[in-house]
Amino acid sequence: MATVGEVVSELAERFSRAGIASALADAELLVGFVTGWTRGEVATKAFMGTELATDDIARIAELGNRREAREPLQHITGQSPFRHLVLDVGPGVLVPRPETELVAEWAIDALSQVPNPSPLAVDLGTGTGALALALATEVPNALVFAVERFDDAYKWATKNIERLGDGRVTLVQADAATALTELDGTVDVVVTNPPYIPDAEKPADREVLGYDPETALFGGDDGLRDIRTFIATAARLLRPGGVLILEHGDTQGAAVRAIATDAGFRGTTTHTDLLHRERALTAVR
Repeated sequence: MATVGEVVSELAERFSRAGIASALADAELLVGFVTGWTRGEVATKAFMGTELATDDIARIAELGNRREAREPLQHITGQSPFRHLVLDVGPGVLVPRPETELVAEWAIDALSQVPNPSPLAVDLGTGTGALALALATEVPNALVFAVERFDDAYKWATKNIERLGDGRVTLVQADAATALTELDGTVDVVVTNPPYIPDAEKPADREVLGYDPETALFGGDDGLRDIRTFIATAARLLRPGGVLILEHGDTQGAAVRAIATDAGFRGTTTHTDLLHRERALTAVR
């Protein structure tokens, strides 16, 4: 037999040696996933010296080997937290990042201020459905459309939206350039996290390049190919006074503002994340 604390400590040490920055957190989350405990409960039971069942120890060891080999924790558990949601994730879809939660927050703020009993929002390139679902669940009177082009990601979006969307998120499989023409000039908020890494800048983190789909990462020679397309689509969809919120890379602020201005947007503003890195554009149609 082994205690919770012993197992967590061993996992955390192994994960740290493997170069995993969040070694302790991942160890606690992995133990919690197997046992059904929250991370806080795992920490409490570790402090109390609680022993783990033999079957749980074996399962934790099996999953721990996968994490030590740098398989993303979210792929191992099949789950990814995003704001108050827990999304289903796996091969073929981008795992939502914590910084995108700020993008969701800015979009939620914009949508909440719309003087309309049923404000209308569109999430372009929805992936897991994270942004669309955050808007729909945190602005309950909103109507949200989510657009996804790629088959694998569309399957994950379908699963999450059916489970969490409460009938207020409409998922459409389409190219963002031509999607939702029936909504042209009527949308209050467009939010998007497009691919924005230049093709030549391969991420050093093998958990990104080895597992996240390249279609969700790379945006052409300058990283701005899809940003140009998504901004053009937002200009078409938004009503006068409607707001665009678009995530981008941490050196792309000036370029993205210029693209938005050329597309007819005003009030273009670059927002920074909690580490003071350029993170997103907001602009008014």
